Amino acid sequence: MKRLIFLLVTLLLPSSALAKLNVVASIPTFAALAQEVGRDLIEVKSLARGDQDPHFLEPKPSYAVLLNRADLLIEDGLELEIGWLPVLQVQSRNPKVQTSARGHLDASEGLNILEIPSGKVSRAEGDVHPLGNPHYWLNPRNGLVIARHIADRLKEIDPANASSYEENFRQFEQRLRGKIAVWEKEVAPFKGKKIITYHRSFSYFADWSGIVVADFVEPKPGIPPNPGHLLELIDRIKAEKIPLILSENYYEPKASQQLSEKTGAKFLIVPTSVDADPGVKTYDDLFENLIRKLKESL
Repeated sequence: MKRLIFLLVTLLLPSSALAKLNVVASIPTFAALAQEVGRDLIEVKSLARGDQDPHFLEPKPSYAVLLNRADLLIEDGLELEIGWLPVLQVQSRNPKVQTSARGHLDASEGLNILEIPSGKVSRAEGDVHPLGNPHYWLNPRNGLVIARHIADRLKEIDPANASSYEENFRQFEQRLRGKIAVWEKEVAPFKGKKIITYHRSFSYFADWSGIVVADFVEPKPGIPPNPGHLLELIDRIKAEKIPLILSENYYEPKASQQLSEKTGAKFLIVPTSVDADPGVKTYDDLFENLIRKLKESL
């Protein structure tokens, strides 16, 4: 009798409820892209929040539980999460999401990676990423490549729904290509304009938009600014008439505010990930928000 009831309930449930894959992303931007191609066929969670520095995250036991139940893990692949994700993969005891398994996706595959250091990498140079700059999602054209990889991997894991994943990707691709064409017209006036950024998060956005990142508030990646470096930046901002200082919303703003006060350059805090701001819920929103704020400030 119990078996009959179970079979009846199973038959009455919608197929999507039975077939949903559990997807875990290291950051909300990857989760948002997975949602675009997975839609109601997946349940997706992000380990980091959008307003957290993805370089540093406390590896909580609850994250290991999420990974234990995951069919697919999407990570940056350029050691952005090197300080916390590998230990969670081990603690999860889930063979699906271990590196090189089919349920593990390196989102950087197929991308043109910037700022790959040459020669020996030393900690004396700060938090340098030996595989290159990991903030590649801030070029919207890279978002198309990442979404393509996610769709292909979902098709491998869940071949019964392969046509749905492919159609979802095609719809997302068409929409995003249209928006990129509009955004590229909007950022055209930024080309050649110099800005200062706190960290090296904006390299890919700058490469796409034509903005020139002249210098950084950090003297070296991951190293807080010292008075001497700030004085050098003040002189440079004044001499080159740099109009804007840009910072991610998870860094301490005091040093950037001081630079702004001393030089007259505008100081702007912007989200660099989905869910980093109440108005940034999708990948499209991320660029709409960033471009709008830049237009207002430049």
